[in-house]
Amino acid sequence: MEITYRSDVMPTPEQIIELYINAGLPRPTDDPERIKKMFENSNLVVTAWDGDKLAGVSRTITDWVWSSYLADLAVSPDHQKWGIGKKLIELTREKIGEQSMILLLSVPTAMSYYPKVGFTKEDRGYIIHRRK
Repeated sequence: MEITYRSDVMPTPEQIIELYINAGLPRPTDDPERIKKMFENSNLVVTAWDGDKLAGVSRTITDWVWSSYLADLAVSPDHQKWGIGKKLIELTREKIGEQSMILLLSVPTAMSYYPKVGFTKEDRGYIIHRRK
């Protein structure tokens, strides 16, 4: 199958939830309204489609000139090892431009993935966790 990449189409909350559940991404999949708001309030969403099926997504919050937070990167298990995650990051980088860095918090199971696609591990970060 041919994968189509888009940044001009917003997936439905249901499509996103299905992808996140299948990919094992810990997000509030029991709250479609929260998922909807997460995407509506993001600056850049790049999607990967296998026909009309959402195969992958990259969701970024950015100021476009200094820092960009790659909030979500998910690829369905049926489409992993196809280079989709790497392509989503590449397209995100192209859209953001060269002035901005890309930061992310990785789920534990993806820690070995990000160095393979160009990220450098950073040990200077801090976090205040959400309460809900």
